[in-house]
Amino acid sequence: MHGSLALVPALLSLVAVAACAPTDDSSSTVQESTARTAADCAQDATYLTDGKLTIATDSPAYEPWFSDNDPANGKGFESAVAYAVADRLGFAAGDVTWVKVPFNNSFAPGTKRFDFDINQISITPKRAEVVDFSDGYYAAAQAVITLKKNGATPTSFADLKGLKLGAQTGTTSLTAIRDEIQPDEDPLVFPNTNVAKQALLNGQVDAIVADLPTAFYITAVQIPGSTIVGQFQAAGEQEEFGMLFGKGSDLVPCVNQALAELRDDGTLDELETKWLSDTVDVPVIQ
Repeated sequence: MHGSLALVPALLSLVAVAACAPTDDSSSTVQESTARTAADCAQDATYLTDGKLTIATDSPAYEPWFSDNDPANGKGFESAVAYAVADRLGFAAGDVTWVKVPFNNSFAPGTKRFDFDINQISITPKRAEVVDFSDGYYAAAQAVITLKKNGATPTSFADLKGLKLGAQTGTTSLTAIRDEIQPDEDPLVFPNTNVAKQALLNGQVDAIVADLPTAFYITAVQIPGSTIVGQFQAAGEQEEFGMLFGKGSDLVPCVNQALAELRDDGTLDELETKWLSDTVDVPVIQ
């Protein structure tokens, strides 16, 4: 009798250990299957208009980021990415509304009239003080564009320092000229890329700086006789484009989840391959 009673504490200890033991793989499978998706997250987010996803970009909307100056057609890299994100959030294409917002206005402080803006906007600490950004959806490089008739081709920052350079106001391209190239003359600043291109044609500048995919389109389609003399990365962390939100937007984690899903299944890479030119053959300026 005493022997049977002595076994009770031992049996209870075994039961407790079994209860605390790790579960088998089936439980982790259940947890993974119930993980929140971008669509789950989006159901709890706040929108400018109920049942609609309002996306902003500039006008004109330039190639190869958009096509035919029509963000709503789903063509061009950023239009395609925007609709892919919208789909992951649970929005049909017909529930996406586009609005026009000038580039510099997008990251100004204050209330926004969009849910997010997609417009080759580089993620920078200064901008992030007054707006929020998604994770990056494209790693950007800067490119220097000049006319072939200008003669010698600059191949280094030293070669570029003596040139008259220009870029669009408010862009990281303009910042890159000032911080990386540090030309002898102050760069000319233009309200948009169209004016910068015309200045190059008119001989007001020797070269202009723009992001690399835009430079490909400019040299291939818009300015006959122009060429990309090289590309370069700004110092510090890799420059990336991100979707821009009003400060404190609860949609940011949902879009980040959507981008993660699109990255994991290869969709982002496919869209980049389809819409953006290969950068392998462009020399690096140092």
